[in-house]
Amino acid sequence: MTHHPTRAAAPPAPVPSPAPRDRYLDLLRTLALVRVVVYHLFGWAWLTVLFPSMGVMFALAGSLTARSLKRPAWQVIKSRVRRLLPPLWVFSAAALFLLLAAGWKPGDDPDLGGTWGLLSLANYVLPVGAPPFPWHLGDKAGLLEDTWAVQVVGPLWYLRTYLWFVVASPLLLWAFRRAPWATLLAPLALTALLTTEIVRIPGQTGDAVWDFAVYGGCWILGFAHHDGVLARVPRYLAVSLATLTMAFGLWWASGHLGPDGWDLNDIPLAQATWSLGFVVVLLVHSPSWHRLPGRLARWDGLITLSNNRAVTIYLWHNLLIMATVPLIDMAYDVPFMTERTMAALDSTYMMWMFMLVWPLIGLMVLAVGWVEDLAARRRPRAWPDGRAKRGRGGP
Repeated sequence: MTHHPTRAAAPPAPVPSPAPRDRYLDLLRTLALVRVVVYHLFGWAWLTVLFPSMGVMFALAGSLTARSLKRPAWQVIKSRVRRLLPPLWVFSAAALFLLLAAGWKPGDDPDLGGTWGLLSLANYVLPVGAPPFPWHLGDKAGLLEDTWAVQVVGPLWYLRTYLWFVVASPLLLWAFRRAPWATLLAPLALTALLTTEIVRIPGQTGDAVWDFAVYGGCWILGFAHHDGVLARVPRYLAVSLATLTMAFGLWWASGHLGPDGWDLNDIPLAQATWSLGFVVVLLVHSPSWHRLPGRLARWDGLITLSNNRAVTIYLWHNLLIMATVPLIDMAYDVPFMTERTMAALDSTYMMWMFMLVWPLIGLMVLAVGWVEDLAARRRPRAWPDGRAKRGRGGP
């Protein structure tokens, strides 16, 4: 009887592990979020020059979207939109409750323009356009200044622009891989045409096109970073061209200063060129850290947390900044307050707001941040700072 050797069972195919996070990009995202909060708190125009947060955030999002587009385009768009909408819905429910409770009546608002204006309330659910809000609500002498609604809802323009970039990304990436320079410079050219008013697009459509044009170059730079195109450009050439672009942005801004001086948010062509050059410098030097080096390692938990809760922090930070005002004002009613201590509180009021807003953001992360996990189809986590993963020996 012939005996055949027993065949060993084939080992199971290894499950591909997810690519390690680029901690340099995570650091940039955290810096951008902190800068946004500080800018909206203090209103310092020079911060838009020191660190153009929105350009950086769009570039990072563009790089991540390019990486995702290895999968079918429709799946990527659906996944990105799904991650965005549930956190937005929670915020929108709170914002609309506050607006309506404060006396806003959308049906009677002359700025909404009747039925079509009421239909625009749907942008609180799917931000294809700018959600409506009253420019003035309440009393200037009330608990909050009468422009509080603008400050709470105004930043939602970012989500609208992000949504349109995601939807357009399959086409933009296809164009970039065939004509990289033309695709990269096209948004800048459109910004110039809009600035010189050769092209005029009124209303909300115009606002959306403006944002798309100003930050489109940064989004496409994210493609260039992911595809390695930027790394193939000699560093001296990339930095030289970026410096010239940034110099043009500052020169243009110097002749077109807005009501807030050097605030680049009021000078679209300067914002577009300065942000584009700035992002090139950041990405061309990208070290691709898998661990934060040196002293940066002590901030690992907060950087991990802010990246896992970036949408929550962005959506809620302005509302929480304003929430610091009634909380600090309670100190004026403390019995032992004297004229001297009241004067000291007056002179340090903004610093108290700065110190108080961060624990409020932390509380909001605990309260609603887990919605981001549900949106990403992950197990909900209260405080995802990576501590559990590090405790298991992870990076």
